Amino acid sequence: MFTKRAILGVAAATAVAVTLSACSAGSSDAASGDVDAATATSVADFGGFDGLVKAAEAEGELNVIALPENWANYGKLISLFEEKYDITVNSSNPDVSSAEEIQAAENLKGQDTAPDVFDLGSAVTLDSLEYFAPYKVETWDDIPADYKEESGLWVYDYTGLMSIGYDADAVPAPESLEDLLGADYKGKVAINGDPTQAGAAAAAVNLVALQNGGSADDIQPGIDFFEQLNDAGNFLPVDPAPATIASGETPVVFDWSYNNLAEKKANEGQRNWQVTVLPGVAVGSYYNQAINVDAPNPAAARLWQEFIFSDEAQNLYLEAGAYPVRLAAMVEAGTVDQDALDAVGEAPADLVQFTAEQTEAASALLAEKWAAAIQ
Repeated sequence: MFTKRAILGVAAATAVAVTLSACSAGSSDAASGDVDAATATSVADFGGFDGLVKAAEAEGELNVIALPENWANYGKLISLFEEKYDITVNSSNPDVSSAEEIQAAENLKGQDTAPDVFDLGSAVTLDSLEYFAPYKVETWDDIPADYKEESGLWVYDYTGLMSIGYDADAVPAPESLEDLLGADYKGKVAINGDPTQAGAAAAAVNLVALQNGGSADDIQPGIDFFEQLNDAGNFLPVDPAPATIASGETPVVFDWSYNNLAEKKANEGQRNWQVTVLPGVAVGSYYNQAINVDAPNPAAARLWQEFIFSDEAQNLYLEAGAYPVRLAAMVEAGTVDQDALDAVGEAPADLVQFTAEQTEAASALLAEKWAAAIQ
């Protein structure tokens, strides 16, 4: 399921939201056939939103990668995009990591099956800028400056809280990190992937560091805790997936809140899957959107970007329990799905999001120390 990725904060309020439909109303009728979609940096290069839609529908396909249907509502998002624009979405390798997304772009460069767009953790994003094409969506001004690359190479999209999902029939509810070291959790505690490759797994280590005497500038205590967990026989080196949760193979899983909430819903009536966010400091981490500079369907890639930053798509992230990056702007504009927001609740006041520099430093330390810690 979840071998995807990594970082957070809820956006500060800025400009009034601009919806796709509002933007479309002002579009010109410029002929999309004259547009070089591969170099377009905004909808204006297509003569307006209608021109972008025309160019994307002419391509007729979009290749996405690493988008599990149960991850932040991507199943609904893909279906809605196909329905609105009559474009077929080819979803390949939904369970790969951020690093593997970039590797796929490299391996498939020049082929029709190469990914058009990426959904990446921050560490891999910052290390892969040469793979991205600059593009600014129409709702660009709603997104705080710190949450996007200035030319549009990448932009934050959604985040959750690092949480613990657990089978309440197999283990007691964990109330602290110390609990996880006890006999009740022998061989039962997993994280979502390899933290040197997957953002979600790295964020689990970051959370543990912050709750174990470390800081965003020093995640060594997080690595130390997992080494202790491994020495106690409680660390489970299995990459969790819906099947492993449903079968009981991974009874305790560190993962994003929206993923664990999706598992709670998926296992209703079958497994007593519960979700908790440990008291104290919390960790979030936005996932980043970017367009493949060698996208085989460059117009469809840009239309997808416009779509996922629209009110409609941002509310679908929220419906799944993820905080969309335009949340503050949508609240101010009155376009947020209030029922969904009420269900998710406010983000904790002491929520930590690592900066780009902290992410790079943490990633380097994990690369150096993780393998030895859990061997």
